[in-house]
Parts: sequence; C-alpha cells; structure tokens
Amino acid sequence: MEQNCLICGLDESEESDVVFRDDLWAAEIVPSYDVPGWFFLRARRHAERITGLDEAELETFGRRARDLVAAVTQATGAEATYILMFGESFPHFHALIAARTADVPADRRAGDILKLRTERADLDGARALVPAVRDAYARLASQALVPSQSLPVAGG
Repeated sequence: MEQNCLICGLDESEESDVVFRDDLWAAEIVPSYDVPGWFFLRARRHAERITGLDEAELETFGRRARDLVAAVTQATGAEATYILMFGESFPHFHALIAARTADVPADRRAGDILKLRTERADLDGARALVPAVRDAYARLASQALVPSQSLPVAGG
C-alpha cells in the first residue's frame, strides 16, 4: 500500500460497504461519497491514473466496469448510471459509478451529479443497496462474454 493513499486504505472497509473484491479490483462505498447507488471501482494495487495500470488491470477493467454499471442500474432502477474518472483529488486509479434515478432534477444531472455528494449523503441508505448490487454483480460477472458481431469492412 502506498503511504498516505486514502484509496489504498479502502481494503480495510467494512464488509457491509463492499460489492466485490478480486485480486485486481474492488468495488465499495467510499466515505464522503456515500450516496445511495454510488460506488468506487478501484485498482487494488496502487496505480496512478489509467496510464499506471498494468496489462492484467487494463485487460479486466472494461469487464469489471461494465458489470458494475449494469449491476448498479439493475439494483437501483436508475435511468442512467454514470462512470466518472478524474484522478486529481485521490491519486489512485478509481472510477465513480453513480446511479442517476428519475427523482434527480435536471440541474443535478450529467457532471452536476457530483453536487449530490453532500446533498444526498446517506450511509445507511447506501449500505442498504449493497446486497442487491452484490447479487446482481455476481450474476453478471459469471455470465460468459458474447463476442461482438463483426462489422463489414469498407471495400471488403
């Protein structure tokens, strides 16, 4: 663990905050971002920015992100589920997965959803969603990948 890295310290999170942990990735509720339907997807190893990920992390990030977004969407009934990455406040690679439900007003959608960080903080409400997100994630992550249909190549 990198010294003084708050994100690395999430490995000590309460089990009630954790959706999943594998060798490379973890998804959990994060203090100060404890809005119901919000989770951090983070590299377990200290890596800064997406450019700091190793080959195994790069090969698995898309699948983990897709499955977590789908699980959060299913568990919350969200109309949209955002994945946001900044990396300035916490220099450890992570993405915020944020459910946007129908009751979120227009002035709190898209990038303005981050204003809900303080307006809708509710640790108990966030934890209440973890079992449903955990179950949906386990179901989705166990499904076999379906290869994409090949698109015709121009001139071919």
